[in-house]
Amino acid sequence: MKSRTHISHAPDYGLLICVLALVFLGSIFVYSSSYVFADLEYGDSLHFIKRQLIFCVIGIVGMLLIMKLDYQHLKDWSPFFMLLVLVALVAILVPNFGVESNGALRWLKIGPLPAIQPSEFAKLAILIYMAAWLPSKGDSLRDFVLGAIPFGGIVGVVAALIMLQPDLGTTMLIAIVTGILFFVAGAKLIHVIALAGSGIVAGSILVLAGGYRINRILSFTSAESDPTGMGFQTLQLLIAFGSGGLSGLGLGVSRQKFFYIPGSHTDGVLAIIGEEMGLIGVMAVLILFIILFWRGWVIMANARDPFGSLLVAGILTWFSFQLLINIGGVTRLIPLTGIPLPFLSAGGSSLIVSLLAIGIMLSVSRQTVSRDT
Repeated sequence: MKSRTHISHAPDYGLLICVLALVFLGSIFVYSSSYVFADLEYGDSLHFIKRQLIFCVIGIVGMLLIMKLDYQHLKDWSPFFMLLVLVALVAILVPNFGVESNGALRWLKIGPLPAIQPSEFAKLAILIYMAAWLPSKGDSLRDFVLGAIPFGGIVGVVAALIMLQPDLGTTMLIAIVTGILFFVAGAKLIHVIALAGSGIVAGSILVLAGGYRINRILSFTSAESDPTGMGFQTLQLLIAFGSGGLSGLGLGVSRQKFFYIPGSHTDGVLAIIGEEMGLIGVMAVLILFIILFWRGWVIMANARDPFGSLLVAGILTWFSFQLLINIGGVTRLIPLTGIPLPFLSAGGSSLIVSLLAIGIMLSVSRQTVSRDT
């Protein structure tokens, strides 16, 4: 008969090295894709890379600290994390706290501190909360009134606050990740389908109600009909990939970063990688992500308890869908949503939160189980 024995040991160094490699590549291409815009906008070609390196240090230090922490403490702290995020999401709506950019109110500014994006932290906070809350429901999770309705209420509050910014992409991502956790934790499939259906209806209404969202759909379906207007970004992203060919034009030699791709250092960074490093460079990035997901799957399968398994499952789901949404958008497989590429896109909040999530995975990896005969 097989038994499961808990073992405390070193973290998964394969995962750690893989993530550090992605962060290193991200720093290179944040600089390569941003220095032209940074010089014009701020008079300092190093503006974005200096900020990115500061966020890298903060994120890596946070990752290593959480790695050393017993992840079980997160279960007790999860309500506090949720409350903190809810307060931050509400504070954005308060004058003099919320910072607007390009028509979106997504950043929170407090005194001299750098602005943060609470919706990024909401991804991790609600994931931790759900990983703790779902197993605690036991069999009642399969009851619609006791399981599905409270679950929908919790996710709905966070989603509504993020939609007020507005940020449909992050809202969809949170709904997908929590929905999958709900199902994995033991909810009935019919309840998951019902919640997903209501989410799709609500999302469709929001798309039809928002003019800029309709433009994103049209830029996906009819970019060629307006190549200098709504279809400009979509087509320029494809030109960047096409220009790179197999081996790329060379590091730093991108032409599309000269104001042809809006957000070339944020959600469009993969196109610059494709242009400068070609298919080979893009495949190298994808291989690193495949290694990350493989190591994560091993950690999830060997976690010592349902809380650890759900934590890692949620993080893997989050990263995989964010990766698919970003790649799908820049390659015109789906409409653009403005979702950043994990570890590679410029953005302090996204990078820090992603590294903190990896710290949780590394913490879980330190307390795995073995199967003895």
